[in-house]
Amino acid sequence: MSSPAVDDALRHAASTPFWLDDPGRPDPEPALRGNSTAELVVVGGGFTGLWTALRAKERDPDRNVLLLEGAWTGWAASGRNGGFVSASLTHGRSNGELHLPDEVDRLDELGLANLDALGKSVAQYGWVCDYERTGGLSVATEPYQVDELRGQDGFLDTAAVRDQVNSPTYLAGVWTPEDTALVNPARLVWELKRTCLDLGVRIAENTPVRAIRSNRSGVSVQTTSGTVRARRVALATNVFPALLRRYRLHTIPVYDYALVTEPLSTAQLAEIGWQNRQGIDDLGNRFHYYRLTADDRILFGGFDAVYHYGRSLSSEHDQNPESFRTLASHFQQTFPQLEGLGFTHAWGGAIDTCTRFFPFFGTAHDGRVAHVAGYTGLGVGMTRFAADVLLDLLAADEQGPTELTELELVRRTPVPFPPEPLAWAGVEATTLSLAHADRHEGQRNVWLRALDRFGLGFDS
Repeated sequence: MSSPAVDDALRHAASTPFWLDDPGRPDPEPALRGNSTAELVVVGGGFTGLWTALRAKERDPDRNVLLLEGAWTGWAASGRNGGFVSASLTHGRSNGELHLPDEVDRLDELGLANLDALGKSVAQYGWVCDYERTGGLSVATEPYQVDELRGQDGFLDTAAVRDQVNSPTYLAGVWTPEDTALVNPARLVWELKRTCLDLGVRIAENTPVRAIRSNRSGVSVQTTSGTVRARRVALATNVFPALLRRYRLHTIPVYDYALVTEPLSTAQLAEIGWQNRQGIDDLGNRFHYYRLTADDRILFGGFDAVYHYGRSLSSEHDQNPESFRTLASHFQQTFPQLEGLGFTHAWGGAIDTCTRFFPFFGTAHDGRVAHVAGYTGLGVGMTRFAADVLLDLLAADEQGPTELTELELVRRTPVPFPPEPLAWAGVEATTLSLAHADRHEGQRNVWLRALDRFGLGFDS
């Protein structure tokens, strides 16, 4: 899907994720040297791990908390995503109704409360992370999608939606002002890290964890440079192979891609409107997400979700020229009035997905180790909620069950993916079927209907 205009727009795009291309990035904390002890060890220095460490210290300021990160905080999904903070805990209301119909109303309430609490943390700690509660705008770009939106609260007809954001591709939309915030995700990671350190969390970066073992006295966390003996362990490795073997088939990594434009001029902003700065997504199965940054660039991502055979994770997958050209072409179709606008950054990264498309939880080693994974791109907001779930699970032997640990969302584990070559074949069949549905007014073929029947479908 290349053209001279697309190639020219991408000509000077850097491969570094836009958010991480920041001179304000903090230096990493020293690696662990030798053996250590802690009451709580958190494995993983992305959003989940940092929120877990922070919430642990907020609950008990005297708790000895050690966070171990294999590289540096925020280098992976937490620092390279789109920066959408969703209130949803289930990847959308309709997906929640599909998987947890008896619980979806309460989960919607808990999700909004979680987003409120995240915003309060930003204010309480004075985090400088470009946090904006703008709401979300879902747009129909095909006639059949208009009926999906009609009748919903916040419905906008063609004229009304284009008055919000002026794209000739928009046929209708729904604006939900309270359920979405925007943030600079890398800066949020770094502010979380700063506050954790201020509260007394010990952080060791460049300290990969190789194994978890337990005995009567506690849990042994084996790193490349020593062993940490802990009372409790929270695992927040997400897309990376699970340290608990029982969960290694429950997720697969898929690669998502994004572009960021040059800053828009005042005249260009006037051409497209967007005065309310909502985060936007469209209704295709292979959907796009896009938003304004603090300096009025447009981040435009999504559509492709690429799986590599064997659950392959590699920095080589972060660059995908074909996906970048596709996104650039779609951007130019969405905003033809921005002709000539170039892209300054083009990057990708791995997302951990599971068969229900929102996170699942588990415990091991007699409840002394808790695990979460499967965010499927939902991690910026959901990770704070997940941190509270992990801490409640780890305290269950002393404090008993809580509302969070009794949720079906927490107690139920999704169906695992099959081993290869079945996983690759299944992903390929699903990708082709979703593309076919988008070309045929959303009609789901036999394969997609079979997935729906067995509770493996996705509807967001």
